[in-house]
Amino acid sequence: MAGPPLTRWMRRIRPQDVVWLFLFLLLAIMSENGDASLYAMLAALAAVQILESKIAALASTRGRILGLVLKFAICYLLIGYTHGIESPYWLVLLLPVVSVATAFGILGTVLVALLAGLTYLSFLLYVDWSRYEIDAQALTGRIIFLMMAGNLANTLAEDLRIQSLKSRRTADQLAAANSQLQEAEEAVRRSDRLAALGQLSAGLAHELRNPLGTIRASAEMLHRNLSTENDVAHEVAGFISTEVDRANSLITRFLQFARPLEVRPERADLGQVLDRAIALVEREAPQITIYRNYSPDIPPFPIDSELLERVFYNLALNAAQATAPGGAVTVKTRAAEGTAEIAVIDRGGGIEPKHLSTIFNPFFTTKPEGVGLGLAIVAKIVDEHGGKIAVESEPGKGSVFRVLLPMDRPA
Repeated sequence: MAGPPLTRWMRRIRPQDVVWLFLFLLLAIMSENGDASLYAMLAALAAVQILESKIAALASTRGRILGLVLKFAICYLLIGYTHGIESPYWLVLLLPVVSVATAFGILGTVLVALLAGLTYLSFLLYVDWSRYEIDAQALTGRIIFLMMAGNLANTLAEDLRIQSLKSRRTADQLAAANSQLQEAEEAVRRSDRLAALGQLSAGLAHELRNPLGTIRASAEMLHRNLSTENDVAHEVAGFISTEVDRANSLITRFLQFARPLEVRPERADLGQVLDRAIALVEREAPQITIYRNYSPDIPPFPIDSELLERVFYNLALNAAQATAPGGAVTVKTRAAEGTAEIAVIDRGGGIEPKHLSTIFNPFFTTKPEGVGLGLAIVAKIVDEHGGKIAVESEPGKGSVFRVLLPMDRPA
């Protein structure tokens, strides 16, 4: 909970604010012949000095300029009220000079320091030269002192800004390294899951194929030995054979997932591999238009064309199935820092955010008749090529699957 406004302001009070109040109070106490006007000007200067770090509007460039103008105005009134050029309060001009030095560069600091000096020297216009004698050397020393203080504050602030920039860069590098570490850990966990599920799938597939073979052979014998008049029995025997074939197809996919991949990289043209995959998808989904946008900056590089053709076929087919009839899918490539990036873009229904972290897991699917091995096999093939696969999706707007393949791997 944010709490009442007074509580929020109390939390924003810093020890420096208390010191400022104490110092301005000392100035008021030590002033000779102090009156309400003097106290009011000191209070106004203290308020501007303390509140400029508390009000968000004063943190912008315009806000800082406004604060600078207010400080100069109050300082001018205070010095003019307390005997002008002979005022003991001439040092309050350090407040706008140092404030600018901490927020702006050396040029701004020098200009404001000169402005402070000219502001102070402007009180010479009100001196009665017949009654007073001015020490020019002392005045010059005061102007130089204002500029020295501003330059020192600017130097310290610049060192602090450099250190802050280094700290931010270090923090950004640590964040990037942490992100890469998390991605690597996720890849290791996915590989472990793939290995475990692969072993399980291989064992189950081998155990299931034998009884399925027996069932199919029995169904065929039953079909041949049934009398021609028994149509229902013939139909049931056909159902058995069909379902056995479907189960065998599923087992074959399990074995493809479980079998260790043998990547045989040979120098090949990525565009040709994509064209072959897209041609297969266009035959299966003629109602979808697939646009090609290939970068000419990707030279032939070592890949397993057959395996990657399966990858791009699966991704393009999924994109076509997610797109409404008459819609379009785009396949783009580009070269980036020794990596070939392939993006498959659809404008379908998108993927729910809760599913984005699990779509590459084996046996995860949102399709009623899906098995959930297509994207798992895709991720496995991409990993074996030393690449990465990622997805960006927004429900109702579509998805983008990106495959990153290193182009500098030896054949």
